[in-house]
Amino acid sequence: MPLQNRVDPFGAVHAVPERGLFTGNRGIIHDPDTKTLLRKRWALQAWIICVCKFRNVRREPMGRNRQSDDQLGGKPGWTELFFLDEVTALAAGHRPCFFCQRARAMDFVRRFGEAFGIAEPRAPQVDKRLHKERLASGGRPPMLAAEELAGLPDGTMIADGGNAYALRGGRTLRWSFAGYSDATRFDDLAARPLCVLTPATTVSVLRQGYQPVWSATAEA
Repeated sequence: MPLQNRVDPFGAVHAVPERGLFTGNRGIIHDPDTKTLLRKRWALQAWIICVCKFRNVRREPMGRNRQSDDQLGGKPGWTELFFLDEVTALAAGHRPCFFCQRARAMDFVRRFGEAFGIAEPRAPQVDKRLHKERLASGGRPPMLAAEELAGLPDGTMIADGGNAYALRGGRTLRWSFAGYSDATRFDDLAARPLCVLTPATTVSVLRQGYQPVWSATAEA
């Protein structure tokens, strides 16, 4: 039976068989004895995105992983979450990890500084802003009209009720745990109530040219 560790663009955590391109965490939010989530959905403001393979370290999802965490030089234990791709993880309110994705994390924070006029930006500044904006930690998604979609950068995710879409090349791609499908023109969503899932801070970083990693299904 699948573990409850797969994250959707709204930031909710599900039990589904698909995994995805990236893992990540929000601190320890599981019971290693039962491999089930606790009631809380985060333990830290720093929600990060990690690569699934790093330095030959093997982890048991939702286990104790003391040895693996010691190898990584960190405190023992964190709850492994999985994302279809980086676009999904960013929409859920995560940002790149400085340990296993240092170059991408530095690029993300640098563009954050450019977006907000901060000469020496730091990751905690990003985390503090994101924690106020991400849906899963209580943020409210801004509403928008279909004619405003063209002003959003590629990699932004929006929602029509419970349906999530990623913006790419002037189209919306419908999201699912298995990948993207049903490329649609912006005009086709004109009659629907839409909101922006990707936190405003991350949208600003995307505007500055940050290039998120997409699932191969987006190419199709």
